Amino acid sequence: MLSINLGCSSDDDSSTESIELTVNGTILFDDGDDFFGDVDGDFTGNGGSAERTFLWRNSLNTADYNADITSSTNGLFKMEVKDADGNVVLNKTLRGGVEPDSFSGVTASGTSGIWSVTISLSSFNGDGSFSLSEGD
Repeated sequence: MLSINLGCSSDDDSSTESIELTVNGTILFDDGDDFFGDVDGDFTGNGGSAERTFLWRNSLNTADYNADITSSTNGLFKMEVKDADGNVVLNKTLRGGVEPDSFSGVTASGTSGIWSVTISLSSFNGDGSFSLSEGD
């Protein structure tokens, strides 16, 4: 599980904003973690914002993707995937408090190899999950 916890807290401050992001059970604190095989991620937020990029080996030219959120307030979840040549093959966003609250499909065709995946959460309050697996 990957967890990112941003913000500061004190015993007197219950309004601390934070984001927790996990991928395949590993908490992501910094950019650059590497993953192979299927990717399963979870995230929670209480109004915080964060962006993390990890690397993922895809031996095929496309990827199957899925994401869903549960959030009754404004906030954004964004997933951007770039192929081994740095070309964007997926760029999708979900907004809290409105439908749709999920997306899925197959990325555009790209170059196999090491792909980068950027997950961005902005003023996000709720939870969600995402997954990636080799396509074709």
